[in-house]
Amino acid sequence: MRFDELNEDNYLLFAIKFYDNPQAVTKDDFEDDLKRIKYVKRLLKRYKNTGVLKTHLILNHLTVLFNVFNDAAVPLLFFNLERELWPYIKSFLVFLNRLPEYPRSQIDIVTTDDDCLSQLRAL
Repeated sequence: MRFDELNEDNYLLFAIKFYDNPQAVTKDDFEDDLKRIKYVKRLLKRYKNTGVLKTHLILNHLTVLFNVFNDAAVPLLFFNLERELWPYIKSFLVFLNRLPEYPRSQIDIVTTDDDCLSQLRAL
């Protein structure tokens, strides 16, 4: 199956294809790792609404996501997050130097969040 563009129909297959966690032995392990995207989403929404950014917690979730999905974590994140949260996640990806090198079209036009980046650089 080709994954030119993620959608509801191929999202789960895409995640399964790129999932690489030797310690995962059950479907629940896979689902727990995939839930980290929802946790990141919730934390970014909280930052948007309250201004409170839990940088360490988000970085921990992103680290696990990159460990088990490698570079496929980026499209998984952008697919699951609303566009209003893209500047925040892009800030984290820039900080972690994890933006893909290939043409990203929609990601390129998204600006980073200056406050988010300054909090990350202060770590």
